[in-house]
Amino acid sequence: MKRQVKKYELTDETNEQGLFRIKALRDFGGVKEGDLGGFIESEDNLSHKNNAWVFDNALVSDNARVFGNTRVYDNALVHGNALISDNARVYGDAQVHDNARVSGNAWVFDNAWVFGNALVSDNALVSDNAQVCGSARVFGNARVSGNARVFDNARVSGNARVFDNTRVFGNALISGIMRSDGYAFIAVPCSDGLVRVIAGCRYFTFEEAYDHWNKTRKGTLLGDETMIILNMMNEMVKLKGYSG
Repeated sequence: MKRQVKKYELTDETNEQGLFRIKALRDFGGVKEGDLGGFIESEDNLSHKNNAWVFDNALVSDNARVFGNTRVYDNALVHGNALISDNARVYGDAQVHDNARVSGNAWVFDNAWVFGNALVSDNALVSDNAQVCGSARVFGNARVSGNARVFDNARVSGNARVFDNTRVFGNALISGIMRSDGYAFIAVPCSDGLVRVIAGCRYFTFEEAYDHWNKTRKGTLLGDETMIILNMMNEMVKLKGYSG
């Protein structure tokens, strides 16, 4: 069996937490031999395989693992039992900790936090001051931003957009469908048992949504497309056991 050649070493430089700055021992994935990276606690934190790397002043500690072709950089913090894998990116002042996982092509950045048993995967983005925690899942092409929080067992997927001060929790399931002009429609289960449609910055019941687009877009291509999307979403909602 071919011996794995190490791609980095721990230097003598440590930070105030006692983590070691890393130094590349060979060229890989845009990193050059001799390049200094961020800080890790031990070689268990960063794989010697593939192109994963910790840059700048980013920190990886505890039992956290960074592997695959991932990038952790800027002032990002990954700790606890967190896993960052595949082609994921964690940067800015973002934090991923506890048992959280970030995988696929997902990005977590700005001041966003992903923690608990949360999973962010596929092409999902979590940014600004958003938090994804508990056993929540954010996947597909979903975006969570602003001061939004997704927690408990909530699922956010498709082309869904969760933003501003929105809270998604419990067993909520949000799935987004995007119109051909990029306008997204999202179904949100609410505390009164109804599912409402988020379109732009407005909430509608399905009845209100049908009425609104009939009045404003009836007879146009976008209007016809909107009706198709609303019908699809309404059927999906009913299959999930909710009331439209």
